[in-house]
Amino acid sequence: MDIAETLIELCSIPGPSGFEAPMAQRVKILLEQFMDETWIDVMGNVIGVTRCGKDGASKLLFDAHIDEIGLIITGVEEGFLRFAGLGGLDARHLPASCVEVLTDPPRYGVISVLPPHVLKKEDEEKVIKIEDMFINIGLQQEEAKAAVPQGTPAVIAEGARRFGDSCLCGKALDDRAGFASILRALELLKDAELDVDLYVMASVQEEVGTRGAAPGAYAIAPARCVIVDVGHAKTPDTKPAEVDDELGGGVVIGVGPNMNKELTDIMLKLARENEIKHKIGVEPGGNSGTNARAIQISREGIATGLLSIPTKYMHSAHEVVSLEDIENTARLLCETAKAVGNEN
Repeated sequence: MDIAETLIELCSIPGPSGFEAPMAQRVKILLEQFMDETWIDVMGNVIGVTRCGKDGASKLLFDAHIDEIGLIITGVEEGFLRFAGLGGLDARHLPASCVEVLTDPPRYGVISVLPPHVLKKEDEEKVIKIEDMFINIGLQQEEAKAAVPQGTPAVIAEGARRFGDSCLCGKALDDRAGFASILRALELLKDAELDVDLYVMASVQEEVGTRGAAPGAYAIAPARCVIVDVGHAKTPDTKPAEVDDELGGGVVIGVGPNMNKELTDIMLKLARENEIKHKIGVEPGGNSGTNARAIQISREGIATGLLSIPTKYMHSAHEVVSLEDIENTARLLCETAKAVGNEN
């Protein structure tokens, strides 16, 4: 598996929160080559299982979300589209951004921005609110109303591309990078004999409140779950006390109340023994901001671990990840699946 090419393809498929169906269909096809059975549940989560064939085998779940932040059209004024955010959009990044409005067929648009020649002095350093922005799709009022109904989703029109010697840059790497690491782990495990039934969930609606992971994990009822998501990588303008993970620094293993200590200790031990480049990421609160918060308290509780892939410029059109970090994440997932067993 070529991780870069797989991610470039995945990031080209639009899948804003609540509108992940095209992405889910492609993900299901990718999972089918590794899993005994795959299906899409009522929420839209893509789920697969490979059974070990051993009586009383416990269930291990790997989860990564496949939705991305996006936009939803709320109205049309003078041919321009009003919109709201789907997930944590950063208003600073949006003016002059190109968007793909997901009509059939999709339409190209650009978020309006005043040129500096006509900008008032007092407005030069202001951040425009999303509710005050518009998308220009090159149509007049009646044409635009007919072409783009209210409730139509949209995404930033950026894919992913190779960046430097060992990185990728683009939108939706949060969390297509996490899903790619799981796919790579499945490839590494293809001929392995496991003591667990291995489930994979490509979950939806994480960006709007971890909404897909909760019912998905409830239905699977795994004994253990490892969530893979992205985390913040430091840049020259970040403070070490807030962001200390480095691009290329390895997989980040979460430690804190949102994670099960036994499972976390197993992964830390496996990372050391197998010389997998890694760091510890301290998550002091009960909410890591990932699907771990929903899955950990599903049913009577699920032993949950969190792996993070360092990412620069999260929730922008130009997120950056290291291919080496994705590979190290996949290796740790692989070793974890081989190490945990039939304890239940």
